[in-house]
Amino acid sequence: MSTLVDTSVLLDLLDEDEEWMEWSASMLTHAAERGRVVITQLIYAEASVTFDTIEELEEALPVAFFVREPLPWQAAFLAGKAFATYRRRGGSHRSPLPDFYIGAHAAIAGHTLLTRDPNRYRSYFPKLRIIAP
Repeated sequence: MSTLVDTSVLLDLLDEDEEWMEWSASMLTHAAERGRVVITQLIYAEASVTFDTIEELEEALPVAFFVREPLPWQAAFLAGKAFATYRRRGGSHRSPLPDFYIGAHAAIAGHTLLTRDPNRYRSYFPKLRIIAP
């Protein structure tokens, strides 16, 4: 089993969030015990805001632990469809949000999604396996 890790979980660890760090660390450990732990360029970019250099980020997200997967073309299409539904429902953003790409990637690749923010994923990707509080 593979698990795509949402940025919310990584930031809990990287920022040492008092409320969520223990839960996120525990869930990340369980995910690694079950299989591959995956991140994407979007997740990497969102996590990068915490660091001054790429070397610091690479040390925090070691390749030996976090498998890097590019966004599949099919996921980009699915993200666009989810975004169109979002706009029809009254969403105000003008371009697809990273959450649409992350959810679509997990759905297309068959990953479980580890996140602390499950609502948008559940709304737009109802068949997605999600681990959330």
